[in-house]
Formats: sequence, C-alpha cells, structure tokens
Amino acid sequence: MNDEIYMRQALALAANGAGRTHPNPTVGAVIVSEGVVAGEGWHRGPGRPHAEIEAINKAGDRCKGATLYVTLEPCAATGRTPPCTLGILKAGITRVVYASSDPNPKMSGGGIWLADRGISVTANILETEADALNRPFLYAHRLGRPYVIAKAAVSLDGKLATRRMHSQWISNEISRKHSHVLRAECHALLVGSGTLNMDNPSLTVRHAPLEGRPPLRVMFGSHAPAFRPDYNFADGEVPARLYVCHDNRHISDWQHAGVDVVRVDGIVPMLRHLVVDHRWQILLEGGGGLHAAFLEARLTDEMVLYQAPILIGGSDAVGLWQGTGVNRADEAPRLVDVRRQMFGEDQMIRGRVVYPEV
Repeated sequence: MNDEIYMRQALALAANGAGRTHPNPTVGAVIVSEGVVAGEGWHRGPGRPHAEIEAINKAGDRCKGATLYVTLEPCAATGRTPPCTLGILKAGITRVVYASSDPNPKMSGGGIWLADRGISVTANILETEADALNRPFLYAHRLGRPYVIAKAAVSLDGKLATRRMHSQWISNEISRKHSHVLRAECHALLVGSGTLNMDNPSLTVRHAPLEGRPPLRVMFGSHAPAFRPDYNFADGEVPARLYVCHDNRHISDWQHAGVDVVRVDGIVPMLRHLVVDHRWQILLEGGGGLHAAFLEARLTDEMVLYQAPILIGGSDAVGLWQGTGVNRADEAPRLVDVRRQMFGEDQMIRGRVVYPEV
C-alpha cells in the first residue's frame, strides 16, 4: 500500500512537466528514507536533470538505504545527460520502485542493470496511470506511430457539415477556443484535401499558450491539390507538409511556396514518417472521409467531439464517419474513460477509442 501512496506522489510531480519535456517523457520521482520523504523531483525539459537525479540532489546523504519511487524505469544509457542508474547506485539507494517500463531501446534495461548490482527492484506499480501521462512517447517507441486524437464539431445527429458543405460554425466560440488548447498539446494538425479546399484552415494555435515549437500543418491526400495563393496553409507562419500518395503537376507549386511534400503509400507510412520527425501526438481535424479512413484502419486512439444542440439532417449531409461503418452494433468502436464538459450550450465528449476484437 505504501508503494502506491508514494507512487501517486511521483505521478503528481510528473504531471508538472506535461507539455514541456518532448521528446522526452514526463517523469516524477520521490525518495523515501525511514518512512519520510527525503527528496522529490520531476523532469523539466530536454537537457535538464532527470527526475531521479533532481530528487537525489535534494535528498543528499539521506539517499543511503532509501527507496526511490519513479514513474518510469530509470534510464541505463547516456543521452543528453548521464544514465540515472549510475546516479542511483552512487547515491546508495537500496530499493527502486517504478511504474512504466521504458520502451526506448536506447535507454531501457535500467531495472535489470540495478538488480544485477544488488538493488531491490519492484516494477509496474500504478503502471496504467503512469502510461496515461506518456501515451505519445509510448506509442512512438512501442508502436512506431503517433498517438492520434480526432477532433470534430458535430450536430446532435452527428453531422460535420450540411449537404452544401457548410460547417462554419457548428460549435460555439467557447468550444472553438477550447479546441486551441488541444492544438497546443499536439505536434501536428492533420486535415484532408477536402477540408483544405473547402475551409482554408489556418491550423495555428491562437487561444492557448504554446510550449516549444508550433504544431506542424499536415495535409494527407491522394494527390496534391491545385495551389492557390490565398491558402492559409502555405502562408509561412508555421511549417507545413503535404503527404501525397501520387505525384502530379501541382507538387512543384507547393514546394515553391515553402511547403514540404512527401510521397507515401498510405496513412500508416505517413504516421511512421511523422514519428521519425518527433511528431508523436497528432490532432486529426479532417472531414468525414479522413475520419472514416482512420477509424476503419483502427488508428484513431482518442476522440474529442464538440456536440452542438442543432439538427442538420439530410442523407447528403457530411457525417463524422463517411465510410462503410460497421455491420452490427457489437462491432462498433466505443469510447472509454469518457469525460464530458459543457461549453455554453455545447457539450464536449472526450474519451479513448477501444475497438472490438476481430
């Protein structure tokens, strides 16, 4: 029981680094000596001391014979900073308790390294809670793709736009401002060619503080659309990239406008390319076709819907899932860990997407 109590303290410390540590994980650490907290730490950003070392520095001589609680397995290799395992050994800590196993092959193995040197190691205490703090980091290293959050403003009957493709604005101003908080948490903002052409989105963060570099503007489509000088996507305010499955004559126009163009064979290769670029959490803001493609490929990991109290109707209106959908209700993806919040008369519904076993 004490292990969980102190690990929860470490998790609370780790949360202080949310949004500040990319591409490193958020990590918190607590050192307990003779039943008393002797030192605390959390990772504050790349190149800064890791949480374990910050806690060790605060605890000083009280580390001898103490227990270290840390939300991620201590690293065992040199990166921008020395390995934490060596610091733990030198400090005289005799027991280490960690939550998540480190998925980074360059840094993992710290638990085994410490155990081989006589330190007692307990793994995976509150692992689920710790994993939730670092989903983009874990997805990048375990699955080789980003964590995908799908965002949409929908009517009560699940429409993104009318039959005449009109969608501005379904949600209210409060919802739209909150969506910029989502953008600020992500490393890339993704739309399809239809949304780019119809809505001419800016895809920038305007109503929320931004830590680090701005999200990359991304469009995914079969071909590069015809270039227009009025596209906000290509105004140079933030980096932009087209992912296209086929070459065409419009590519050079986009490149001359300063937009990166990358040829890929589908959605999964695009996601792998984004991971290499350290774009580990992306916000999917496309239309019904792109949402359908991600859902049917089981690539949407979380969904945020701003549901407005209006009815659009019509079989030709744009639905959230424009693809084939499911045949039976028990085949439908479900949202779990659902949170709801009212923004004026709009209701935000947010949850992780769970797909039924095939």
